Amino acid sequence: MSSLNGFSQHSGTCVTQRAEGGAVQDLQAKKAGRAARKEASSNSILTFEGPPRVDTFINETLKLLPDEFKANVKIKSITPRPPRKPRLERAASLDEKNWRRWRRLRSSQESLTDPNETSSSNGSLQDTSLTSPIRGRAPPCSQCCEPNSLHSSPDASEESPVGKSKGSASELGKRACEISSAFGGLLRGKAFAGGKPRLSQIMPARPLPPMELNVASHTLRTANKIDPDFMDYQRYSQHKFGRVSNSLSDSRLHGDGIAYDNCSTDSMKSTFSLLTPIRSKDVRSRSYLEGSLLASGALLGAEELSRYFPDRNVGIFVATWNMQGQKELPENLDDFLLPTDPDFAQDMYVIGVQEGCPDRREWEIRLQETLGPHYVMLYSAAHGVLYMSVFIRRDLIWFCSEVEYATVTTRIVSQIKTKGALGICFTFFGTSFLFITSHFTSGDSKVNERKLDYNKTIQALTLPKVVPDTNPYRSSSGDVTTRFDEVFWFGDFNFRLNKDRETVDSILNQDPETGISKLLAYDQLTSEMGRGSIFKGFQEADIHFRPSYKFDIGKDSYDTTSKQRTPSYTDRVVFRSRYRDDIQAVKYSSCPVIKTSDHRPVFALFRVKVRPGRDNIPLAAGQFDRELYLIGIKRRITRELQNRRQQKDQKSSSICSIS
Repeated sequence: MSSLNGFSQHSGTCVTQRAEGGAVQDLQAKKAGRAARKEASSNSILTFEGPPRVDTFINETLKLLPDEFKANVKIKSITPRPPRKPRLERAASLDEKNWRRWRRLRSSQESLTDPNETSSSNGSLQDTSLTSPIRGRAPPCSQCCEPNSLHSSPDASEESPVGKSKGSASELGKRACEISSAFGGLLRGKAFAGGKPRLSQIMPARPLPPMELNVASHTLRTANKIDPDFMDYQRYSQHKFGRVSNSLSDSRLHGDGIAYDNCSTDSMKSTFSLLTPIRSKDVRSRSYLEGSLLASGALLGAEELSRYFPDRNVGIFVATWNMQGQKELPENLDDFLLPTDPDFAQDMYVIGVQEGCPDRREWEIRLQETLGPHYVMLYSAAHGVLYMSVFIRRDLIWFCSEVEYATVTTRIVSQIKTKGALGICFTFFGTSFLFITSHFTSGDSKVNERKLDYNKTIQALTLPKVVPDTNPYRSSSGDVTTRFDEVFWFGDFNFRLNKDRETVDSILNQDPETGISKLLAYDQLTSEMGRGSIFKGFQEADIHFRPSYKFDIGKDSYDTTSKQRTPSYTDRVVFRSRYRDDIQAVKYSSCPVIKTSDHRPVFALFRVKVRPGRDNIPLAAGQFDRELYLIGIKRRITRELQNRRQQKDQKSSSICSIS
């Protein structure tokens, strides 16, 4: 009773009593109070049917107040207003709600049995807040007031009705809601003070700043660099696509970043490819069939060249092999075409064959099978038993011009095509290439005949035919090698060593390094090139391998027949360029593991500088031997499956020995 009297005194100071008017409402309030006390004494629980109305809410609230307070309150009909927009709160879990109910019941029981509670006005609000849930189980105003229980209502800042002589029922309803909201707030505050509820994950108030990811690698190569004349790609792509891709190359990186991700490092996977998005208006403004060195967007221009070759150097593999007309091909060409010394494969592979095998198509299939799906055969040609095949990386075929070829027969009888030359030429970007494979006259003393073969070749080889000369002012009508930027001449030149067999064998049996240098002092080709009588303007890389001719088939020994031919460097690769230092020899060696012929294959690796070009040349437009590509890939897959099957059979088989 002391707590109830305290609550009555405190409430009397907060609500202005009205002494006149509203007799009918006062009578209704008294009747409702009596009914509420009877129902509370019988059930002790308030129940509601249907959605509570505003007047019902006020009447039910008055049930919780003392009789003395209700006797002096006069209620006036009011016009309901829509509730204010509640502020969002953290949603409570099911466990947290049950925990709150248990703490609310426990706190209420403790307040009823606490002997230290007083009837002062300072503690009356707290006492009532702890006892009210027991009487009402859930306050009727919780549905409309609880969302604002932790925040002050805009009406709370208005002037308090305390001390005024007049008031209204609407103000009473507001104050009742505030009191009930305060009850709920105190209960929640007390409940959370003594427990450890489960809290939801704390989310950041602001979105995280974007992260720029640089996943550049110097060993990759692709074609995704933004043109300098379209520098607004980065801003446009970030706004439109959220990702910007630049190019990667072997030597250096162009652009600020490779991938842009505004979420996190886990979201690097994108539905977009690494190719840079191209706007429609940029595609319309570009013309790949017309252009110049300074035109933006030219297919063979500087911008496109920098995408694929930022250092403007292309790797070329050039090889020559006299097959001696053998039908049997080596089982594996990996050591020949893919030596382990360089870490990376080359961009072009040019293979010339003299006295080739009878089945030329089978030889080309074997080349395609060895190089794999990354390469396609751009062109191949033959002149009798002289074969030449040009393979190129499949993503570079769009930058090649049409391929042309020509042949020369150096025999007196032109129908016999065992000796002669075969040339293939094309333009790659703005650099023209000429590849010539030759088989000169054989014989130890026939140096002059070999020089005649060379002179006839440079005069009779009619190239180029349609593809324009990149620098006609430095060309000569009498020398085909002057009409191209880069020239590679390789084959069986048949130049010998001017020494007897015994002397050569004794030199080879000594130290290999000093022995090879001594042998080259007797080399006919080195001597003639020094005089300028053959291969004018050509160079040859330093030789550090044993003579490539003549071996016993299937063995590492030189000729053991009755002829006792002298070992010689008959198979050579020489090169020349219009511009100084455009061609750099990386490696020059032979392949001793291939022993199906009396010649060992000889190959050379080069780094060649490439210049941008114009689009007004006849382009190959991605042409390659599609049928050969498919056959080679199928053959490669079939062989791989066979090897796996053999390995599996070896593991499953067992050998038993009986002693």
